[in-house]
Amino acid sequence: MLDFTYTAREQASGQVIKGSIQADSEVAAADLLMQKDLVPVKIVPANTGGFLGINLASLERVSAKERVIFTRQLSTLIKAGLPITQALATAVDQVTSEKFKDILQKIVASVEGGTTLAESFGQYPAVFNKTYVSLVKAGESSGTLDVTLERLATQQEKELAIASKVRGALIYPILVFAVIVVVIGFMLVYVLPQITTLYDSLGKELPIYTSILLGVSQFTIKYWWLTLLMTIAVVFGIRAWVQSPSGRKTLDRFKLNAPIFGKLFRKVYMARFARTMGSLVASGVPMLDALDITGEAVNNVIIKDIIDGAAKQVKGGKALSSTLTGHKYVLPLVPQMIRIGEDSGTLGDMLDKVATFFEDEVDQTVKNLATIIEPAMMILLGGMVFFMIAAILLPVYSLVGGGIDANPSSSVQTR
Repeated sequence: MLDFTYTAREQASGQVIKGSIQADSEVAAADLLMQKDLVPVKIVPANTGGFLGINLASLERVSAKERVIFTRQLSTLIKAGLPITQALATAVDQVTSEKFKDILQKIVASVEGGTTLAESFGQYPAVFNKTYVSLVKAGESSGTLDVTLERLATQQEKELAIASKVRGALIYPILVFAVIVVVIGFMLVYVLPQITTLYDSLGKELPIYTSILLGVSQFTIKYWWLTLLMTIAVVFGIRAWVQSPSGRKTLDRFKLNAPIFGKLFRKVYMARFARTMGSLVASGVPMLDALDITGEAVNNVIIKDIIDGAAKQVKGGKALSSTLTGHKYVLPLVPQMIRIGEDSGTLGDMLDKVATFFEDEVDQTVKNLATIIEPAMMILLGGMVFFMIAAILLPVYSLVGGGIDANPSSSVQTR
């Protein structure tokens, strides 16, 4: 989520108001304002006032685990027959996060003032996303809020499990890469200069690859502040590029086609699509609205474009299964199971089965990746260390092989 400041006009009174809002983009921020009967006049990225462009307030996130626990508790309390305001107040008392509790207390006050639960949740898009709000709205409309909240909690738990497995698969390569960086840095800063001193004392010329590494070492030591600034600039430059539309699209396409991890990401997105879409359809959300919400929830612009294209065709009268068939990034099982669900009238159940299947596939893929990545990363680490050792020790061996005067001082005197 990004922070935006806005100037808008109330549709009823025409009064101009200013404020701030969190959304994924300026377009999304405009949509949120229009849902509140505000006509956007100006929307600009907020000046966060954070260090080096980091919004420090955004670091205080409500954890997904806290939201899941709250949702399940609220579902249980409503199922027990408590009025919605009393159920909310009771669930809030169980929350440990002060930030989350403060938000929920404001929601309780909003509901007591006559606002629907979905609208109250929708006032905090950084905590309760579009999928969450839409499911709650559908549950309120159908009188099955307790069932909807239970389904929502289950969906969030599944998403958390998938995210945890993917992070687990990525941790090992990142740690190995960090070790490689530390080893190379140690060699460049502490070991290589000593080899240079030895060569200078013997009046010998360094090999070319050792000279290159020496140049990097000397630059890093002499201009460490510039190296630090360049590193920070690169990090934040990449961060800004990734947040731009073109950068986001490039990164999301890379995820889908990445060696080794590409298949994993495709299964993750298919599980997320099926789980979200299944929950929305089963809760009674209209098909086009469900597709729009699911496109945002998948969190990949390439997959979102496919879903948006499918929604346009569905609006024109085509079946969802046929609109998803043949796409490179939509795994074949998805449209096949959707077709069965459409024919049998059990689309929600079929999508839940698809989600479960791909969640199990993600679990198995992560286990398989672990057996492949570990030896591959060890080979990479060994290769990088060997190169550094070769660049440092081989020159020493060449000196020994070429013969070193037993009295090094005589070499210096002769020179």
